[in-house]
Order: sequence, then C-alpha cells, then structure tokens
Amino acid sequence: MKPLEHYLALLLKWQEKINLISPNTVQDAWKRHFEDSLQILPLIPPSAKTLYDLGTGAGFPGLVLAMERPDLSVTLVESDSKKCAFLQTVSRETGVHVAIRNARIENAASELPPPDIVTARALASLEQLLDYIAPWTESNPNLTAIFPKGENWDKEVDKVGIWEFHVKQVPSITEKSAAILVLTSIGRKPV
Repeated sequence: MKPLEHYLALLLKWQEKINLISPNTVQDAWKRHFEDSLQILPLIPPSAKTLYDLGTGAGFPGLVLAMERPDLSVTLVESDSKKCAFLQTVSRETGVHVAIRNARIENAASELPPPDIVTARALASLEQLLDYIAPWTESNPNLTAIFPKGENWDKEVDKVGIWEFHVKQVPSITEKSAAILVLTSIGRKPV
C-alpha cells in the first residue's frame, strides 16, 4: 500500500475513536483533505529545506507534504496529544519521517528556529496566523507562508492591521471560491 493510501486507511480507522476531521468530510476525505493538501506542493520552492505545519490536526497539509517531499524537514505542531499519537502512528507505519511537536503554537514559535516555509490550514484568521509566526518572520526575512483560505480570503487580506507582505493568490483546485495565499516579504508596517 502506498503511504498516502495507508494514511487514509489509518485516518478512517482512528476517526471512529477520536475526532480527527469534521464528520461531514469523512465520506469525501480524499478530496477534502488529501487533494486539498497536495495542491500546495508546486507552491513550495525546490530550495526549501524546512517546513512547519501549524495546528496540523490530522496532518493536513504537513504530513501529506512530507510524504511527497521527503527532502523537506517537516515539523508538525499540534497541541492535542491524541492527534499527536495519531500522527506518530502514521509516521511510524508509513516510514515517513516528521518531527511532531506537541505544543501550543505560541510556545513552538518561541522555541523552534525559523523555518523556510510555514503552512496552516483551517486554523485561524490571516492576521492571527501572522501574529503566530512573528518570531520567525523577524529572524528569517525570506520565510514563505502558505495558507489555504476559504471564500473570504480577500477580506482577511484586507484586515491584516499591522502587517505588510507580498501576496500571491492561487485559486484552489478543490474549492471554487477558495484560494491559497503565498506570502513573502512579511513584516510589521512601520509605525
């Protein structure tokens, strides 16, 4: 069985015991979670070495990306210990190496060195995500943030307050009204 297929089988098995994904997405888990994560792959620069996936939950998109880009050093940040146990099981059973950090994002941001890429899917508003990654953007001006967003992505971009950045909006292939935001040159606006 291929790693992604094994991952899906484990997800469906564990979903019966703990809530890993929304129950109304279980029937369409491949498209809603795996394909949605896979569309991020071409947006990751080939030169990237490290990727942190914040609030990874059941591993989307970070674990999927680690399976498809074994050259990346991927760290999955998740505060729920049951979800971390699931992630460890998938990593072990598929042979895909990832670092799993059972921590709140705020703590991880102050403890981990800055990565090349940060991802987060269905986690928080764009402004909140930028606040979370502030310690890393201050240390690594070349950091790229890749955030899949829903139909109100443009309103989120307009409400970022103290942040400035270059944004490339890529239409989602899994949800017509959604987009993937690729942020570079992230920093606080001058006061």
